Amino acid sequence: MKVQTLIQEASNQLEQASVGAPRMDAELMLMATWGVSQTDLIIRAHDDVPQDVVVTFEAMLKRRMNREPLAYILGKKAFWKHEFLVSEDVLVPRPETEHLVEMVLKYCPHQEDTLQICDIGTGSGCIAITLADEYKNSFVTACDISDTALVIAQKNAKQVDVLERMSFYEGDLYQALPAGSQFDVLVSNPPYVSKDEMNDLEAELSFEPRFALTDEDSGLTLLEKLLDDAHAYLKDGGFLVLESGLCGMPKTPDTLEKLEDYFDLAGNFRGSVFCKN
Repeated sequence: MKVQTLIQEASNQLEQASVGAPRMDAELMLMATWGVSQTDLIIRAHDDVPQDVVVTFEAMLKRRMNREPLAYILGKKAFWKHEFLVSEDVLVPRPETEHLVEMVLKYCPHQEDTLQICDIGTGSGCIAITLADEYKNSFVTACDISDTALVIAQKNAKQVDVLERMSFYEGDLYQALPAGSQFDVLVSNPPYVSKDEMNDLEAELSFEPRFALTDEDSGLTLLEKLLDDAHAYLKDGGFLVLESGLCGMPKTPDTLEKLEDYFDLAGNFRGSVFCKN
């Protein structure tokens, strides 16, 4: 089958399955299967695709038509400056979460500083590893309740060459951290989707770990815990950056001062920045 025919037929099938960007997904899957670039696909538009490539591609196509996230099919997802390994054990990194990184850079603009940074609920490690890469004199702690997520995060840290400046701990929120831990910057993208919202999410999210998406309540439960206990883990003047969504943000405790709410490019609320009083 010719390249352009294979892509067009796959695009049509993906469109019928209500996939958001059918042609782009078809091209990305063929590029990954065949080991070629997008330019190669254009140049080879009238060439025959090897049969073994077609077989593998069609298996991928079937998974995508079932609305499995493309990132899980390809085993990777771009975030900030790097591609991160992903599996069904971790959430797929999202472009909106890059705003959290931007907020850290805004409030800690001197990237040559030696900072102690901590990411609570690190998942794939995309936030923690990105910050370790941006602040090359700093040390980053990453923790997660999932041991399988931490394995993936460590692989990603090694791939980005920041593993030597990171430590990983398994546990629930701050309970994962060694006694006496204190940081210049705390960040977290916790489960903040309310139980009611889960029913209205796109089909792809049913493949992602539910415990990493929702608190099975209002969406505010874990955000509240992170806010209430942050002062014990922040140095004086330290920053806390939290991602959130439709649930908003809980009341700011007396131990912290809210500095700013931040929004995505569509104007949707994405989180807040706090400072220890």
